[in-house]
Parts: sequence; structure tokens; C-alpha cells
Amino acid sequence: MKRTDVTFNLSKIRHTFQSAGIIGKTAVTLSLCTLILFVLLGIGSMLQSRLSTSPVSSMKGLAASVSNQFFLDMLGLEVPHLRNDHRKFTFSQQNMLSFAVRFLTDINPGDPKSLIAQEVPGLKAEKSTVLRTGKDSDGSGPVEYTPAEGVVSGNTGGAAAAEPPASTPSPTPAAGEDKPKGPGRNVAFIYQSHSNESFLPELKGVTDPDKAYDAKTNVTLVGKKLAEYLEKEGVGAVHSDSIYPSTVKDFKYAYSYKYSLKTLEAAAGKHPDLKFYFDIHRDSQERKRTTVSLNGKDYAQVYFILGGENPNWKENESFAGKIHDILEGKMPGISKGIHAKAGHEVNGVYNQNFSPNSVLVEIGGPYNTLEECYRTAELLAKSISEVIMDAEKVTAPAGKKS
Repeated sequence: MKRTDVTFNLSKIRHTFQSAGIIGKTAVTLSLCTLILFVLLGIGSMLQSRLSTSPVSSMKGLAASVSNQFFLDMLGLEVPHLRNDHRKFTFSQQNMLSFAVRFLTDINPGDPKSLIAQEVPGLKAEKSTVLRTGKDSDGSGPVEYTPAEGVVSGNTGGAAAAEPPASTPSPTPAAGEDKPKGPGRNVAFIYQSHSNESFLPELKGVTDPDKAYDAKTNVTLVGKKLAEYLEKEGVGAVHSDSIYPSTVKDFKYAYSYKYSLKTLEAAAGKHPDLKFYFDIHRDSQERKRTTVSLNGKDYAQVYFILGGENPNWKENESFAGKIHDILEGKMPGISKGIHAKAGHEVNGVYNQNFSPNSVLVEIGGPYNTLEECYRTAELLAKSISEVIMDAEKVTAPAGKKS
């Protein structure tokens, strides 16, 4: 009878335990690293909430970015009767599919430009943070596209352009602005950093919104009308009709705000009473997102834009907020709210560090008419004048009328 010997391969067992030990050490190391990472993220979030000066990165901005309609749609998930319009339901199959595509690829199925926006400098439309919302519930934010090379005279390709030379002429306010056209001191200044932005209904033979730029028929006409309406309200206003692509040598679109800063400095030197500054633009969205019908008439809607990288943005937001509230009180739905923008693709400051009473205002889009923009400019002037009059009363010396 043979005996079966039982043998143990100690080297194999030792190797197994060594492998298990290595795996265990690796797991412990990864766990510790993960714990440290989350601790650092928590500390970073606490420091950011205390030290951050940008509305774009604040928790307030994040909370405010949820629109009223989105909130109602969230409730509608539990209360079906709140879904008044299934076609506009935020969590519909179409919207959720679109969201998934945008989340995974950063491509907007409704915007063909987004297919190449990541690769073409200046084409990508920056996202904005909502600080205040208007009655309009479509939730759309402002959109800006850098015009293609050759569309704006003097444009040489946007962000890739070199710094403007020191000898670049300083654009100055238009001639004939020494005296206000109406009552009151010159306290308001209106200018247009993107002075060639135009409107398709006013451009004969032009149908492409990316080509809605013109050296004569443009947003400066809206700024001029706003100044005239302010004068009628008793606010002395100065308007600059400088067309930068036409007046600045070797004009580069990417440095529009550098050129308009020189306009601001020249105006402030010429009119020492100036306190309130308005940079007038138009948005780049389709008509249904820039137009509202009120009392049987179409009005161009308004965006108030703040530079998220301006360290004193809260003062500018307070100023814009007063105008927004009054404007919405007069015509609910005409304002699309206050939005903050920041990042390397946009200016980030918009010259608003020049004055706490400075704001960028977008009136309408490429599909609006000048008449629609003028209607809005009149309402905007009434709202601005109320804010200015109140401010002048507060700062006026005792016993003296402003």
C-alpha cells in the first residue's frame, strides 16, 4: 500500500500572501489619498466661499441660475398637474436627450456652431451666471459670437491678434457734446464697445445673422436714442457715436474694450459731472429669445451684463438691479435679468471697474428692428432716470436741489 504524501508549496503560498499584502497596501493608500482629496476640496470650498469676489463662482450665483420654470418643472415630477405645457417640460425626453449629448460632448444639438466652437477661437459662446431673473421664463442666457474675419472692417481674427500698439489713436466722444440737449447736468454717458453690431431687418440683402454688422446702421443709433430719451426725462446725457472699426488704425475686434476704455477716459475728462455709464450692445440669439409682445407691440428684450472678474462687481450689480426692478415693474417680461460673465473667452470686466455705476446693456438681437429697440430704449430711459434722480437726491447737499 502506497502512502500519499501531502506537500505544501511554501513559496507559492508566500507569493500569494505577498500579492494580497500589496493589494491591501494599495487599497489603503488609495483610500487615504481619496480622503485627503475630499478634505482638501472641503477646505477649498470653505476658503472660496469666504474669499471669492466673483458672482460666477459664488453659491448665490449657482442658486440664482435655476430659473422659475426649471423649479416648477422639478416640482412637476412629483405633482403632475403642474405640467401645464408638456412641450416645454424641462425633463421631457427631448430635453433630457439634448442635455445628455451636451453633457458628454459639449455639443448643443440645437446649435450647429457648437460642433466646431471648441476648435475655433472666439466662436465658443461663454456661459453666464444668472444673478437676477425677469418674468420671462425661457431661461436663455446672453450669447455672443466673435464675427468672422472680414465681416467687421479691420478685424484680424479675434483673440489671436497681437496687443494694440501704444500709438493707437484714442477714440473720443463725438463732436458737439459739450452741452446737454435737455435739462440737467451731463451725468450719464452712453457708448458702444461693439459699435458695428447691427440688425438684419435694417440691412438690405443681408440674411445671415453672423453678418449683421454695419458701419452706419448699427447699435450706436440705439445708444443715441437712449441718450435723447434720457434728456427728455431731465437727465443730462452724453453719447459717443465712435465707430471703432472705422476710426481706429489696425482695428482688432478682440480689443474693443481697450478702445472703449479710452472713450470713457476722454469723456470723463471732458465732462467732470459724469457718474453713470452705459455700454449698449445687442445679443446674438434668434428673434423668439430677444423679443416680447406687450400691449400689442413688440419690444426688444434687455440683458444686463456684469463682468464677473470685476472685484467690485457687487456695487455694479446693485446699480443694475435697481434699473432691472423698475423696468420689470413698468413692463414685466421685458428684462431677461442680470447675468455675470467671466473667463478667458470674454472680457471678464467690461470696463465696469471704471465706475460702480456702470453696466453693459444688451438690447434686442440681430432679428429685431430699430423701432423695437427704440421702444425698449424709451422704457429703459424712464427706468434709468428714476434711479439717477434718486441717487442725485441722496448725494445732493442739504438744502440744495440736484
